[in-house]
Amino acid sequence: MAEGDTILRAARRIEAALDGGAVQASAPSPRGRAAGVERLDGRELERASARGKHLLLHFGELILHSHLGMSGSWHVYREGEAWRKPAGAAWAVLSANRSEAVQFGGPTLRVLRAEAVRSDPVLARLGPDVLAGDFDAERVARSLATVPDRGLGDALLDQRLLAGIGNIFKSEACFAARLDPWRRIGDLSGEQLRHVALAAHGLMLEAVEAGRQDRAVYRRAGRPCPRCGTPIRSRGQGDANRTTYWCPACQASR
Repeated sequence: MAEGDTILRAARRIEAALDGGAVQASAPSPRGRAAGVERLDGRELERASARGKHLLLHFGELILHSHLGMSGSWHVYREGEAWRKPAGAAWAVLSANRSEAVQFGGPTLRVLRAEAVRSDPVLARLGPDVLAGDFDAERVARSLATVPDRGLGDALLDQRLLAGIGNIFKSEACFAARLDPWRRIGDLSGEQLRHVALAAHGLMLEAVEAGRQDRAVYRRAGRPCPRCGTPIRSRGQGDANRTTYWCPACQASR
């Protein structure tokens, strides 16, 4: 699933590509037409923003909201450049300034009025954004502390507590903070919760700027820990059974 770094990077690319021009909006797929994408035709993109894993494209009183889920993606092409997926599969095509921003797939695509976005229940229940310009680790620590009986790794995936983290940075942030992802939130200090929040924030900002992130533990089960050489372990965690990766030596509960 696309995590917050991917969405913020997409927002920046789309804004840079379409900024300052009236957009031609089309929806080759029936899914895009049902979402109302064509209502954006002739409008100018004012800005693109990310809220956790949600992308918002602002066209005056209308906003295009997308969530990519496990399979969706946004592509940006120069005019005439070959697409990497079939044109008929595109849910939304936004063209301006000899550039095209194209969305393929995902669970959510909808055009909303700006006032509806402000009160939308899906967006309103999101927790602090891990990549927000005003990121506050203390606020995140307080948010996490509201679920003392949950494991740390499981809690970090709850978008109501902290928006933007997915399975990659859940595991990588716990490793960077040297915290056991299986440890109960209630057994961790406020300082430890702040530390893991700052680790996630820093790692994801690096990924936004670099376009990728080196991985210490994610999908490295059985391989040696880059710090101590102990084999990395993996196991499903939480009600969704999302796989957690960790070093049982470096991240042992203390």
